[in-house]
Order: sequence, then structure tokens, then C-alpha cells
Amino acid sequence: QVQLVESGGDSVESGGSLRLSCAVSGVTISTYSMGWFRQAPGKKREGVASIDINGSATYVDSVKDRFTISEDSATNTLYLQMNNLQPEETGMYFCAADPARCLYDGEWVFGRTGMDYWGKGPLITVSS
Repeated sequence: QVQLVESGGDSVESGGSLRLSCAVSGVTISTYSMGWFRQAPGKKREGVASIDINGSATYVDSVKDRFTISEDSATNTLYLQMNNLQPEETGMYFCAADPARCLYDGEWVFGRTGMDYWGKGPLITVSS
């Protein structure tokens, strides 16, 4: 059984930092493309960052230079370090895994084909 369990969600003030973790069991993350996605209240889910099977990282433009995605193969855990958070980034944050070679090919693949496995997502609230 595959499980993705996120942790690290919290409430922070604008400009604050958080680190999300996603503990994965049932699959080896180094053999999957892994990603972080978020969904603001009343909005569609969007891709935030991904690490493809080949190790390449991709970020949505709005988080470049502020967010860092990483993975630890020893513990099978995916991370997202988020700095200088802004109120508009409030929402549910989900990690996901898929055997696809890459998760962004000009657009986020999950919008066309979905992702095989999703976590349930912690809520992040950024206050102004």
C-alpha cells in the first residue's frame, strides 16, 4: 500500500518560512517523479515544484528563488523549504508521486494525466 504523509503545515506571518515533509512508503521516491502542489481556497490545484526521475527540479515562476524542493532517498522523504511566504500562498499543500519521466513539459502533466499517488495535504495559512 502506497502512502504519502505530509507534515509541517502551520500558520505563519507574511515573510515567514516553513518546511514541509512528505514521508513516502510503498514506493521508492528515487524511482518516481515527485512533486508539491497547492490549492488555494476556491481555486484549482496548481503545481509548485517537482523533482523528476532524472533529478531535475522545476518550479512555478512565482516561487523561484524562494522555495526549494529536495528528497532524501535514505529516508524516502520529500521536502519543500518555503521562504518569504506570502498571504496569497495560503492553501492546502499536497505531495504526489508518479512514475512519469517528468512532471512539467511546458505545462504540469498532472492536469492531463493526473498523478498516481497523493498525500492528504496540510493547510498552510499565511497572514499579512
